Amino acid sequence: MTTKDRTYRSSAGIAGGVLLLAIVLWLGIDALFQGEDRTPWLALAAMILVVPLIVAFTLRPAVFADDDRLRVRNPFRIVVLPWGQVASLASGYSNEVIAASGTKFQLWALPVSLRDRKKATRRIAKAERGERAGGRAGGLGLGLSGGPAPDEGPARAKNDKVMDDLRELAETRGNAESAQGEVTVRWAYEIFGPALAGAVLLAILLATG
Repeated sequence: MTTKDRTYRSSAGIAGGVLLLAIVLWLGIDALFQGEDRTPWLALAAMILVVPLIVAFTLRPAVFADDDRLRVRNPFRIVVLPWGQVASLASGYSNEVIAASGTKFQLWALPVSLRDRKKATRRIAKAERGERAGGRAGGLGLGLSGGPAPDEGPARAKNDKVMDDLRELAETRGNAESAQGEVTVRWAYEIFGPALAGAVLLAILLATG
């Protein structure tokens, strides 16, 4: 039985993409209807080039996981890895999945936030200081409790916790019969096609101007 995908996306990326699209469309449509001479054509070509790229890098990235496979939708390709083909999931300056063949695929939808990691580290340190203070107070018979309880909030950065969940899935489902198969990669021609058309049109307009 196939379970429903767990879907992970970057809320900051989506918000930024929507804002960028609104700005580009506003400026582009204004140039289309208000521009003179070659300006409308240049605006059209620029929009055909830029809009797919904005979508690719902001709205498109996503990670889907179920009991059988990990599906990674990056800006320019979709990678499907059965759990049996996942060697590890690495977190450094970027989050990556490493296939059994050694090939690395970046998880664009799960960007690393050093700021969130620092906040999580400060939280853990604060909790540890509180536990030590509480332990000393308890030892003196004061019955005091210091610092926040460990279950008052996430101790790790959000995307680091997501990576932990994906690692758990890889470990528990890696040997399952339904989680075997080959890694597949499909290029995003729906992004390449319009962007290439826009680039060619823009180049022709600029060359003949």
